[in-house]
Amino acid sequence: MATAVAEKIAALTTEIYLKELAKRGSREKYDAILAKVPNIEPESYDRLPTA
Repeated sequence: MATAVAEKIAALTTEIYLKELAKRGSREKYDAILAKVPNIEPESYDRLPTA
């Protein structure tokens, strides 16, 4: 029971932390950084397998 309560508290605390962190984010800054990533095909070792 104590472990289940601890896990729930940890999950809630993490959720609150992530929401606060997201508030500090900026879509403009995100887009600016993403624009620096080259638009090229990944190396063969870095591709997702196809089914």
